[in-house]
Amino acid sequence: MTAQKIRVLIVDDEPQILRFLRTTLSANGFDVVEAATGAEALRHAAADAPDVIVLDLGLPDMDGKDVIKKLREWSQTPVVVLSARARELEKIEALDAGADDYVNKPFGIGELMARLRAALRHRLMREGSPPIFKIGALTVDLVKRSVKRGSGQVHLTPKEYDLLRVFVQNAGKVVTQRQLLEAVWGPAHVADASYLRVYIGQLRRKIEAEGEPEIIENEPGVGYRLRDE
Repeated sequence: MTAQKIRVLIVDDEPQILRFLRTTLSANGFDVVEAATGAEALRHAAADAPDVIVLDLGLPDMDGKDVIKKLREWSQTPVVVLSARARELEKIEALDAGADDYVNKPFGIGELMARLRAALRHRLMREGSPPIFKIGALTVDLVKRSVKRGSGQVHLTPKEYDLLRVFVQNAGKVVTQRQLLEAVWGPAHVADASYLRVYIGQLRRKIEAEGEPEIIENEPGVGYRLRDE
């Protein structure tokens, strides 16, 4: 009995992009479904139950951000935006609308595959995968509320732990500044970006080691990403 393929819905109105992604993702073991408009995308999302969606923002019938908003009314299927719109505001709006990640055109297939894997892992986390995250010497146990580097305990303040918990629950995914502030401090603090930077700095000093790659990566103008090996 063969393993069930991961189904990906590709939403793009450029035939050459559709053809390239169909060929490449099929060769990497995905079951590919295609749509060229937002309306088709929503129909396929309901009828074909994809595991992950690759979505262009510039569609002929509606903006891709509106597709995400409509989708999020009834589905938590991971969405990786693939678009030529490189402005930071576009990224933030797409992520705040409910996208899981954002890849700019032109793109490398290696980067896209990494983002798809991260989005799928995030879905497993939401569905109840083991709540232990490890990267390098760092181990975070969300059940025991335990954070360790090697065998040593890392002592975090309650807000530092809450911030790290949000990162772990979204490992590999870009989380916007607004999403972090709302999740940890509440809606009244969504504009306090300087406040967030202070806590990010404190958290980095406690969980990262000098000379090692950053665990919390900065996405300039957009937010942050917890590196996921």
